[in-house]
Amino acid sequence: MVRPRDENKVCLLHKKAIEMIVKEGLDGFGVNKLARAAGVSPATIYIYYKDREDLIIQTTIRVADTMLRESLHDFDPDMHFADGLRKQWQNRANHFMQHPLDVEFIEKMRYSHLYDKVSGQIYLTFKDVMGKFVHNAIARKELIELPFEVYWSLAFAPLYQLIKFHTQKKTFGHQPFVLTEEAMEQTLQLVLKALKPDPIPS
Repeated sequence: MVRPRDENKVCLLHKKAIEMIVKEGLDGFGVNKLARAAGVSPATIYIYYKDREDLIIQTTIRVADTMLRESLHDFDPDMHFADGLRKQWQNRANHFMQHPLDVEFIEKMRYSHLYDKVSGQIYLTFKDVMGKFVHNAIARKELIELPFEVYWSLAFAPLYQLIKFHTQKKTFGHQPFVLTEEAMEQTLQLVLKALKPDPIPS
């Protein structure tokens, strides 16, 4: 008889796994340590996961799915570029500040040997939606055509740096910093200006 899946227990295991991996890294993470932290037996964990690697992969997929779903909330790839990028910034900023531990976890996983096993699976829908958004913006002459890496660096790295300043509570001069809507909009306008095609001479 198959035991029914206890979603509360699965959520607890994911939460504790994220906390442990952020704090100790992948090398310090093990099923027995997770079982002790979650107050369950190792046998309980193996009801839900084949092994340690499967647990880590499923946790990564769960965190990434939530992050991508929230980043696409109220977003439409047919939006005008400025409106769509603003919505992306708002969604990402909200998610990053509400789930800082999840963000740290994904960053650790991004540089691990396991990330290639999940990246293709978790980004398919996101890649399609964002690809359509960029294609539409280029077709409407709202966005210059750039290599993907250049576009992504210009479009999102400034936001991530603002969030980093916010979460660290200070800037290079050790001055306190809080990310406000005004600061985000000011930065966004500069990004939009850099990505906008030059006007065609009359």
